[in-house]
Amino acid sequence: MLDLLKDGSRYLFFTGKGGVGKTSLSVATALALADGGKRVLLVSTDPASNLDEMLECPLGDSPRAVPGAGGLFALNIDPLAAAAAYREKVVGPYRGVLPDSAVAGMEEQLSGACTVEIAAFDKFAGLLAGFGPATGFDTVVFDTAPTGHTLRLLALPAAWKGFIAENTHGASCLGPLSGLTEQYELYKTAVEALADPKLTTLVLVSRPEPAALWEAERARGELAELGMHNQMLVVNGLFAAGQAKDAVAVALEERGREALAAMPSDLQALPRAEVPLVPRTLVGVAALRALLASSATSPARGGDGVERSGLPKALDGLIDQLAKNGRGAIMTMGKGGVGKTTVAAAVALELARRGYPVQLTTTDPAAHLEYTLTDRVDGLRVSRIDAKTEVALYTREVLESVGRDLDPASRALLEEDLRSPCTEEVAVFRAFARTVAQARDGFVVVDTAPTGHTILLLDAAESYHREVTKKFSDAPEAIRELLPRLRDRDYTRVLIVTLPQATPVHEAEALQSDLRRAGLEPYAWVINQSFLASGTRDDLLAAYAAQEEVFVERVRGELSARCNLVPWLPIPPVGLLGLESLVKA
Repeated sequence: MLDLLKDGSRYLFFTGKGGVGKTSLSVATALALADGGKRVLLVSTDPASNLDEMLECPLGDSPRAVPGAGGLFALNIDPLAAAAAYREKVVGPYRGVLPDSAVAGMEEQLSGACTVEIAAFDKFAGLLAGFGPATGFDTVVFDTAPTGHTLRLLALPAAWKGFIAENTHGASCLGPLSGLTEQYELYKTAVEALADPKLTTLVLVSRPEPAALWEAERARGELAELGMHNQMLVVNGLFAAGQAKDAVAVALEERGREALAAMPSDLQALPRAEVPLVPRTLVGVAALRALLASSATSPARGGDGVERSGLPKALDGLIDQLAKNGRGAIMTMGKGGVGKTTVAAAVALELARRGYPVQLTTTDPAAHLEYTLTDRVDGLRVSRIDAKTEVALYTREVLESVGRDLDPASRALLEEDLRSPCTEEVAVFRAFARTVAQARDGFVVVDTAPTGHTILLLDAAESYHREVTKKFSDAPEAIRELLPRLRDRDYTRVLIVTLPQATPVHEAEALQSDLRRAGLEPYAWVINQSFLASGTRDDLLAAYAAQEEVFVERVRGELSARCNLVPWLPIPPVGLLGLESLVKA
C-alpha cells in the first residue's frame, strides 16, 4: 500500500463507507510515514471520531505528539466546539452593543446544522491552505467522515461561494456575509489544493463487499467531478479460508471474491492495494503499526472455534415484542457500516409478513435500501427522504404561502433566504417529522443516518421548530408533535445496532447516552455480524471471534437489558431469502 503513496503528496484523504476501516488505515499510514522519517499530522474531520481511543491518548483541536510514535502528531476537529467558537466569533462583537433580543436572534440564526458544517470547514480549509496547525509538517493525513458527509464537506467551497455571490442583503444563517467574503481566498486556496495531484491523494477505502464498493465508486465519480483525480483504492479486510474450509469461511472468501470481480470498471482501473483481515483489536500504536506490515503476509491463524455466547441469535423474538402494539415507529441507529439498513429491512419485512401495514424508509444520504430489499412484498412500502425533493417542496410551499402577498422586493428577499444552506436541513427535518407521524396508523421503520447526523436530526426538533415558524404562522402538527412522539416509549422504539468490536460498541454507548439526554430511552441493542455466534471452525475467524467476547459481555452485562446477537451468515442478508435467514438465524 505504501508503494502507492510514494508520490510524495502532502495531503492524504481516507474516505469511504462507514465501518470499512478508514481510521485504522489512516492511522497505520501516518505511523508508517512517521517511522520513515517524515513529520506527520493526523487529522480527524469525523463528527464521531475515535482517534483518541485508537491511539490511546487524549486529543484536542491542536496537534499533540502521539506517545511511542516519533514524528507523529494528531488532532480532532470537533464540529460542535468549532460551531460554538464560530457563533461567538460572529455574535461576540455585538454583545452590549445591540439589544439582548437582537443578539438572541443572531444566536438562534446560527443554531442550525449548517453552522456546524461551515465552522468545521473553516478549520479544515485552514489546514488545507497550510495555515495554523499544519505549518511545519511534511504530510497531513485526514481521517474523514463517512462518504456522504465527506462529499458534502469537500463540496462546500463551491456552495458557499455561490451563496455569497447570490446573496446581496448582508446576512445569512451563517452570520454576516462580510465574514464569509473574507474567507473567500482561504476557500479558494483549499479547493486548489484538493484538485492538485501533486499536493493531494484521495484514498478510497472499501471492504470486499458490494455496498462498500458501490459507495467507493460513487465517491470516486463525485470527487472526480470536483476536480480531484489523484485517487487510489484500498480493499480492507480481505479473507482467505484456512484448511478447515467450513461453511462460514468458504462463504466469506467467495463473497469477497465475487464482490471484487463485479466492481465498477472505473473503480477497477484505479491503483489498488489489499489489506487482509486481521484477528486482533486495532487499538494502540503497536497494533496499528503492524497492520500494514501484515498486509504483505497472511496473518497468524489460531483459535478453538468454540461458540461461547448465550444471547438470543434470532430477531423474531425481538420482533414479537415490537409487534405487540400493532403500530409505532421503529428506528435503527448506530455507527455507519454496522448493518442498520439490513436490520431495518429485516424487521420491516417480518412485520409485513405478519400482516401489518409497514413503511420502510431512510434518512441516510448514502441509502442502500434498494440493494438490501430487492423484492416487492405485500403490505410493505419502501421510500426514501430525498433532500433535493424535499427542498423543492418546502421552497414552493413557503413561496405560495408566506410569499404570496409580498411586494417584489420582500419576495426577492424571501427567495434569497430560501437559498440558504439551512433550507435543506429544515426540509429534511419536516419530512422526517411527517414520516414519524404516519406511525399512528401502522408501523414505520426508519433506517437512520450514521450517529452524528442522526443526533443532529433529532436535536433539530427544537431549533428548526423556530426556523419553520418564521416561514409559517402555525408550525405543522407533525413538527409540533415530533419530540413527544420520539420520547413516547409506546410510540417509538429505538434499536441500537452495533458490531462486536471496540469502536462500534463505544460509539453505540455514546449514542445511547446522547439519546437519554434527549429523553429517548433505547428499546434494545442488536449486535450484528458476529463470528462468535456463527459457529465457524476456521482458525483465523475463531481467533477473530474470540476478540468479540469482551464486547458482547459488556453490552449484555452493562449497557442493555434487552439485546440480540445476530450471527454472520453464509447467506448474504439481501433480498427475501437473506433477510428471512437473518430473522430466523
